[in-house]
Amino acid sequence: MLTQSMMTDTALRERESNGKPIRVGMIGAGATGRAIALQLATPVPGIRLAAIANRTRSHSERALREAGINEWIVAASSREVEASIARGVPVLTDDPALLTTSDAIDVVVEVTGTVEPALRVTLESFDHGKHVVLVNAELDSLLGPILRVKADKAGVVFTNTDGDEPGVAMTLLRYLRSVGLRTVAAGNIKGMVDYYRTPETQKGFAEKYDQDPRKVTSFADATKLSMETTVLANATGFHVGRRGMYGPACGNVREIGNLLPADQMLETGLVDYSLGAVPHTGAWVVVHEEVPLKRAQLTYYRLGEGPFFVFYTPFHLPYIQIASTIARAAVHGDPTVAPMGGPVCEVLTMAKRDLKAGECLDGVGGFCAYGLIDNVFAARGVSALPISLSEGCVLRRDISKDSVISFNDVALPHGRLSETLWREQAAQWQLVKDEARERSVVHVSL
Repeated sequence: MLTQSMMTDTALRERESNGKPIRVGMIGAGATGRAIALQLATPVPGIRLAAIANRTRSHSERALREAGINEWIVAASSREVEASIARGVPVLTDDPALLTTSDAIDVVVEVTGTVEPALRVTLESFDHGKHVVLVNAELDSLLGPILRVKADKAGVVFTNTDGDEPGVAMTLLRYLRSVGLRTVAAGNIKGMVDYYRTPETQKGFAEKYDQDPRKVTSFADATKLSMETTVLANATGFHVGRRGMYGPACGNVREIGNLLPADQMLETGLVDYSLGAVPHTGAWVVVHEEVPLKRAQLTYYRLGEGPFFVFYTPFHLPYIQIASTIARAAVHGDPTVAPMGGPVCEVLTMAKRDLKAGECLDGVGGFCAYGLIDNVFAARGVSALPISLSEGCVLRRDISKDSVISFNDVALPHGRLSETLWREQAAQWQLVKDEARERSVVHVSL
């Protein structure tokens, strides 16, 4: 019998040899989904891509063909899903519920980049005892804390993924903590940030790499960066030093430990990013060492002079590293990166240009707004509209460029489950200002 003490690779090999692989149902077959399918379907020992649900069947078929799979069935019922998976034949469907409710699926990988549909998939998966791996910072940054609570109550794992920067940083951070180092900051390595990029400016890049222009825009305009660091903040308890982070430019990521405010790192911990730094990709963690002899040892091993030392992972490969997250969830019940409690940070909606009353906001990666991370107390203090709730909101008044858009500034769409759950999350964790240190403290009332 597999135990949590077994190494993940050993556990996967045993599952493979016993003919009991982890059965994955993937929701979404865009560029990221296709890359994940390519890796999982080759296959990864002990893991099988059993099914894909996507509203456009041709995209799912493309994902399997690119992975070298030429046999599948299109299922219209749970019985067909289970019979096909039992025979080792992948299933395609346009109905996610056939996967979230099926006894033949162990782990649901949500990779649509949506909010409302992804939320419904996630909750339905919990209801049917499925672990959920989110490749979806849009949803996680908005509702991660309340979803973690609901997953815990259902006895399943809810996690973001290794390979995306929050998971890369968290995997490294957890290792450093396990060997007795004090972690005080963590974040991303970014090549560029330009708040004013749009789907039009990013169109050529998107076409070159077969990507969605809106998704690519969110990568460039700081929105995805802010979402990812919010996921990391909620998992570590680290704060943000200021709205939007510091993002110091540096030649090498090892310099970041001396470029962030020492007092903030030591008081609250920080999430942030380095700009333009070698190795240009991956994630980093800063540790603080105050013991002179220990500091001397770290210096001897060429980690700098201290007292802040930088460790980093020089790659992030979501389509490959996700296998580790799937295995850790299914084998060990271990989330790679998940909120530790209530929200620490949120992603505000910022006007990308001067906006006029009556305009309808076009959401993440659009022409109207970009997202910036801020501490949750500051966000609530200005009634900031989370960018993951911004799509479809109609402005009640003119908003100037680079201003925060608040709930008071918009008419919200009706009937959204995501808004209902966000308000439940906000009510569940009461925020109290610590006047002595002027920072937020999160209290949970479950």
